[in-house]
Amino acid sequence: MSPVAAAVRDRGSYLLFLLPGALLLLAVVLVPFGMNVGISLTEWSGAGDPVWVGAENYRRLLSDGVFWASFRHNVGLVVAMAILPTLAGLLIAAVLFDHVARHFGPRAASVLRACVYLPQVLPIAVAGIVWSWVLAPRDGALNEVLRAVGLESLARNWLGDPDLALWTVMGVLLWIQVGYPVVVFMAGMRRIDPSLHEAAELDGASWWRRFRHVTVPQLRPEIFVVLLTCTIAALKVFAPIYVLTRGGPGGATNVPSYYSFQNFFEKTRVGYGAAIATVLTVLVLVLTAVFLRVQQRGEDR
Repeated sequence: MSPVAAAVRDRGSYLLFLLPGALLLLAVVLVPFGMNVGISLTEWSGAGDPVWVGAENYRRLLSDGVFWASFRHNVGLVVAMAILPTLAGLLIAAVLFDHVARHFGPRAASVLRACVYLPQVLPIAVAGIVWSWVLAPRDGALNEVLRAVGLESLARNWLGDPDLALWTVMGVLLWIQVGYPVVVFMAGMRRIDPSLHEAAELDGASWWRRFRHVTVPQLRPEIFVVLLTCTIAALKVFAPIYVLTRGGPGGATNVPSYYSFQNFFEKTRVGYGAAIATVLTVLVLVLTAVFLRVQQRGEDR
């Protein structure tokens, strides 16, 4: 068999392996997204025949204050689910890898890593219900502890106060999300050449300087992955908002994904809800492309 024929045969074999994934992508992602875009160009209550309105739903979004407020709330959730967990995850992973594993053994570090990661594997309904009990205004555990230690003046309606609700949700999401970066960063630290740290230590560099100038630069690929995946998760977050606050009080914790859900199922404005979902999807795709481009440039340098 000639080399050209062999290359064509090998390429055909590779395409055959890719076919199931391509079919799933088409059926689960591309076709539903195309249908959603089509519905966003109509006015429809979910029953009867849709009425074509073109880009009217998108023009309505431009002047919808609730829609833009939901995006402002989402910025806070990006901080709580991407930026802060990345920073905290770097520090926790470094402490577990450099100190706990060294002085107490790898098993102790693994147990603590699993404890930090536990909120990630809890069903969000369970975590939300537990946090609702903890943050209840009257008999919640947090307020009861504050009263018990003489800090009753700090007791609040954590999820019912419009000024506090978003901050409270951000704290819960930080607790849920921080375990994921810890696991990724600890795995990344295993591939760092120990001689780099040893050379820096011989030069008199403190642990903090070794962390800043050796560990963090070596973990750049993992940091990009964590920031990208956590940012996408923050932009499309729905379940925690649904379980904890239902977008309240007074829309203080509303986000685009929940606002789309409200229009779909509560207000029966299916076309408008589809337009919100389409805008959110396009935003996620654009941010993903930007992240990947920045990462590629960093690797090229």
